[in-house]
Amino acid sequence: MPRFVNLVVRLRLLLLLLLGLFTIMAILYLAGNVARDLRLLNSASSDNVQWSLSQTEVEFLEFELHLRMFPQDTPDMLNTLRREYDIFFSRIKTLQEASIYEALRAQSDFSDSLQMVGAFLDDTVDIIDAADTELVARLSELQLKSSDAGPAVRRLSNSGLSYFALLSDQRRNNVAVTLSQMAFGVTVLLFAMLLLSLYLSHLNRQSNRRRRDAVEASQRMNIVTSTSLDAVIVTDAGGRILDFNVAAEQIFGYRTAVAIGQDLGALIVPDPYRAGHEAGMQRMREKGEKHVIGKGRIQLEAKHKNGAIFPIELAVQCAQTDEGEIFVAFLRDISARVQAEQELVTARDRALAGEKAKTDFLATMSHEIRTPLNGLLGNLTLLNDTRLTAQQSRYIKNMDTSGKLLMSHVSDVLDITKYDAGKLTLRPAAMNISALLQDIVDNQSSAALAAGTTLEWAWTSPSVDWIRADRDRVQHILMNVIGNAVKFTHQGRITVHVAVSGQADGTPMIEFQVADTGIGIDPDLQSQIFDDFTMGDSSYDRNVGGTGLGLGIARRFVKAFGGEITLESTKGVGSTFSIRFPVEPIAAPGALAAKRKATGQGQSRCILLVEDNKINRIVAREMITLAGHAVTEAHNGREAVDLANAQAFDLIFMDISMPVMDGRNATRAIRSGKGASAQTPIVALTANAMVEEQEAFLHDGMNYVLTKPLSRDDLLHVIALHTDGAGVVRSDPTPPKTAVVAPDLDTLRETLGVDGLNDLLGRFCHEIDEVIATLSNGTPMDPPDVAQMAHSCAGSAATLGTVDLRAAFLAVEMAAKAQEKGKMLKLIADLSDVWGCTRPFLLVHEA
Repeated sequence: MPRFVNLVVRLRLLLLLLLGLFTIMAILYLAGNVARDLRLLNSASSDNVQWSLSQTEVEFLEFELHLRMFPQDTPDMLNTLRREYDIFFSRIKTLQEASIYEALRAQSDFSDSLQMVGAFLDDTVDIIDAADTELVARLSELQLKSSDAGPAVRRLSNSGLSYFALLSDQRRNNVAVTLSQMAFGVTVLLFAMLLLSLYLSHLNRQSNRRRRDAVEASQRMNIVTSTSLDAVIVTDAGGRILDFNVAAEQIFGYRTAVAIGQDLGALIVPDPYRAGHEAGMQRMREKGEKHVIGKGRIQLEAKHKNGAIFPIELAVQCAQTDEGEIFVAFLRDISARVQAEQELVTARDRALAGEKAKTDFLATMSHEIRTPLNGLLGNLTLLNDTRLTAQQSRYIKNMDTSGKLLMSHVSDVLDITKYDAGKLTLRPAAMNISALLQDIVDNQSSAALAAGTTLEWAWTSPSVDWIRADRDRVQHILMNVIGNAVKFTHQGRITVHVAVSGQADGTPMIEFQVADTGIGIDPDLQSQIFDDFTMGDSSYDRNVGGTGLGLGIARRFVKAFGGEITLESTKGVGSTFSIRFPVEPIAAPGALAAKRKATGQGQSRCILLVEDNKINRIVAREMITLAGHAVTEAHNGREAVDLANAQAFDLIFMDISMPVMDGRNATRAIRSGKGASAQTPIVALTANAMVEEQEAFLHDGMNYVLTKPLSRDDLLHVIALHTDGAGVVRSDPTPPKTAVVAPDLDTLRETLGVDGLNDLLGRFCHEIDEVIATLSNGTPMDPPDVAQMAHSCAGSAATLGTVDLRAAFLAVEMAAKAQEKGKMLKLIADLSDVWGCTRPFLLVHEA
């Protein structure tokens, strides 16, 4: 604070000095102007010039007088005449050439008169210089010319005298103006001095007030530092402690009287860091390097008086004082916070481990539940092909329905897990929303009629039948909402209204409104109705079943679409669910193709079935053998590898989870070897429905994935799909890749029809050929352009389910975005091989 006061005093002195210098310079400037004007006013040169002008006219009159005194014909008179003419001639030459008359010659009157006089002299000089007899003879001519020049000489003298008279008046005016300016300047300076004195008085009062404020602030700062919960330690440039507040005493265990004057490093810096601290202080003193000062909060360790090491948070700032530079350190003991952070990290790790354990548990349970379900549903399929009574057929149908319902519950749990983990993948495809709604209404109509309820649907906007969306997810949403309405509505009415409208940003939105006249939902329950395991009627004697997951899953799917689902309900009156999400309206594709061609009628194939579960193995074997194919069984992956190396199979069905060697390791072993079935298509049989793991199976060398429980149609379709040209051992060392995972080509054929599918595949193949040719032609391309092309192709490949091709393009896109040009070029070179393995699966398909 004293430094601040000194600075203010110095600024005031500097201001006074500047004002004084300005005053002196102004006075000197005005005085110089006055002196200059006085010199000009009193100068004799002006008088001399005016005398010369007057004398010019006098000399001309003298010449003219002697000229008129003739006819005295004496030699003396001619000489006198010539002398007077020469004097006048000299005067005129002076006026014409002397620099002193330059300003005067610029005047038009003077200049014109001077020219006329000059012309007179030019005309008469020859007469004057002639011989006496000639001069006498021409005197009359000379007199005549002299009389003509007389008025010009008079004007010459008068104009010059007038000019200098005006110039003299102007100089006197200038002097008067300068004196007035000087008087005004002095007045202003006096007024400024008065204001300055008042300002200095104000500054003096202000300085006194600031001095008092500084003293008070210093006292307050002393109180703050003494009561601060953080340690405040002040040191000099040498590291000696100048101040040590109460909090520092409590944190470090030293009394203030003991700490002041001691070296900071020796007092609180732990021994392992002492050398570094001293080196930093030395570097700061010698080179001015400040690595910690002014860098904000830094976490370090400090030493207590008893030798204990504990974590602190440190912030250091420096300041200049009259005694030199000082450093103010603010230190806080953060032992409790560090311990809390460690506990929080431990809790987070436990939570992550628990989440992973939950995911692993669900995946395991999915596998364990799907495996016996596979046996149950498979045996029901086989049993349904035997001779049955009507009652037995009814029982089998009921058992099949129950098994599929159980499978639906398992899928619901997996969908919830995938959504919550951010791994829910949407698969948009062409779908007929009107047909889907009609199917759902037809499906629920029997239950609605049994409850005496009318179920109907209609468009409230112009119909938009065909859209691009994930059909399975849309069906799941509508089935849950409409199914709930049917469950809770008796002797009432259910209406489903659908409309497509454009938003402000141009995005089309589809909206479903499912309104019922059922029992309604209690207001206290409405805010929880979309939570998992929440049911409108959870009593033991409720009349409807369910897990309470349906609306929770529906909300997750709607959010995945980028939409929202809302509820309006009145207890005892009914409920209305509104579902909105963006869609892509599309043109109607071609007519649907015929169903799959009949299977089991083609050539008999030799198939290796690898399955450790006895029931599943029997079910799959029976389904395959009934279709006329030969089946060889293996109980684990090791047996499968040995059989595949020894015999050329047309197709291998490979279970994933098996003892001794699992299906993935077995597949890699078969592909990497040179056995008879190294190039045979391998189809995964798995109860794992996780998409990311299914893609990992494909990267291991498998060609297709079938999810348990298995159906006979799926098995026979895969056999027909992958055994075209079976029995021929492929020479291509690259393992065959899958063309379609989900939706596969068969599903697309059912959706688009044969012509539509072939047209789509043709355009896709043409697009990929062009892109690969463009990327591989050696022409340098910017990585952003490569990334954009690869991204577009990856999206097309994903739509058709070409997993390896999609993965290859995604790798190119990632390398391009990361600006890894070498890696990008290598991945582009590999595209041709991946495309060569994929393209055969995209050949024209027949219905």
